[in-house]
Amino acid sequence: MLRTMIQLRLCAVALAASLLLPAHARDARPLKLTALDYIEIEQLSSRYAFAIETCTNRGYDYADLYTDDGSFAVSQEWGSPGKVYAHGRDELARVDGGTADGCRDPKTMLGYGITHLIVDLVITPTATGATGKSILVALGVGGNPTTIERQGGYEDVYVKTRNGWRIRSRVHVFPNMAESVQFGHPSGTPATPSGAAAQSTPQSKH
Repeated sequence: MLRTMIQLRLCAVALAASLLLPAHARDARPLKLTALDYIEIEQLSSRYAFAIETCTNRGYDYADLYTDDGSFAVSQEWGSPGKVYAHGRDELARVDGGTADGCRDPKTMLGYGITHLIVDLVITPTATGATGKSILVALGVGGNPTTIERQGGYEDVYVKTRNGWRIRSRVHVFPNMAESVQFGHPSGTPATPSGAAAQSTPQSKH
């Protein structure tokens, strides 16, 4: 009986101590993701690989993998926010080749013919959702179906919306871009990795 009373008092002290913490400190605790949460985030990553290769619904099937204010950026360093090339649903749809009338000719896209393999996805719970880090392996680089190239990887921020898990931000981290068969220039200067902002030709698809 005495032991039970001591345990109850210790629990009460711990609860009181937690309530005394600042609100931001209490809220900063990572969410507890369920097995279904992990599966849905993994499926989100898999759907991305298909969507970026096949412009459908004028690019909005790709854009709808993000939140309405989602963004896509490119960086040459892990942990860096990089340069944002698309922000919001309409700009993201254009990343996938979407136009007002349909989709651009895929042969005009810099990433034409590439198969994206997004592997080794590591999902980490956060106070507002989750983050992800993965490796991108590209098949069919430079128009050669047998050419394989590791093109860095992705750093993501995910949030759970009323429509399910979505990407709030994705950064394509590409440290070896200057030497890339697809994006590198003979001078060693990397090509512009995405035309979402400037709508340059050819565009690339990541």
